[in-house]
Amino acid sequence: MSDFFNSGWAVYVAVATVLSLAACLALLIIASRRKVMASDNTTGHVWDEDLRELNNPLPRWWMWLFVITVVFAAVYLALYPGLGVVGGSLKWTSTGQYDHEQARAREAMAPVYAKYAAMSAEDLARDADAMGIGQRLFINNCAQCHGSDARGSRGFPNLTDADWQWGGDHETIKTTITEGRMGVMPPMAEAIGGGDNVRNVAHYVLSLSDSPHNPVFAQLGREAFAACAACHGEDGKGMQALGAPNLTDRIWLHGWGEQAIATRISQGVNNAMPAQARLLTPEQIHVLAAYVWQLSRPTAVAAN
Repeated sequence: MSDFFNSGWAVYVAVATVLSLAACLALLIIASRRKVMASDNTTGHVWDEDLRELNNPLPRWWMWLFVITVVFAAVYLALYPGLGVVGGSLKWTSTGQYDHEQARAREAMAPVYAKYAAMSAEDLARDADAMGIGQRLFINNCAQCHGSDARGSRGFPNLTDADWQWGGDHETIKTTITEGRMGVMPPMAEAIGGGDNVRNVAHYVLSLSDSPHNPVFAQLGREAFAACAACHGEDGKGMQALGAPNLTDRIWLHGWGEQAIATRISQGVNNAMPAQARLLTPEQIHVLAAYVWQLSRPTAVAAN
């Protein structure tokens, strides 16, 4: 009922529901008291010359079936939510039901994850069963953003390369999954002087990765880039403690080229990864983090 604008809608729903049940019950009572007409008991409708429509009352069993339905509805509404904001005497909620089922599932899976809890990322990566579980956890919880192949898309990092904004070791990945991440780049156009400096810095950033750029503009933007160095570093290699990306490789999370970079400088960007601690147990996160960790290290894992 949180979708209602005010409590008046909840009252409206409750009153409409109760009146509807009362009207159904009243109609059934009235219909049950009706007797067969003394005349020919027809409605006056005739088909095929001699087929007459009778006006008999409902059969008793049929009427009582309707009454039972109305009574069942009343009992249901007394026990479960259905009358506006009234929760029902059992205090049942869909959220509570979901949490209960999740708790039962976790209890059933606890013995499976127990043997993985003490294993290192390297050992987990070599365990086919553990990686099968990790893959299913990834598909169910991470693929919506990073893709089923974990290669991401624009605005969502590729997890199969070696480019990690916050760090790619197993423990850091666990922290990222557990607590989530908030990446914020403020608009920097004013900080770098505005005007042509936005274009110039964009070309300087392109030059850091030896991407196609205008050398004259890049040289002009070198000094203005100092305002960006606080996060990206003087050499542009980024800073994982802040989640600032490395600008010297050719991995572009929000698009490549002068226009895309200039837009980021002018408008900034906010990237958020939600925390998964409520959805996954620490043991599940331990296995999932190992699965993500090995995605960018297939050669190293195979060698071990």
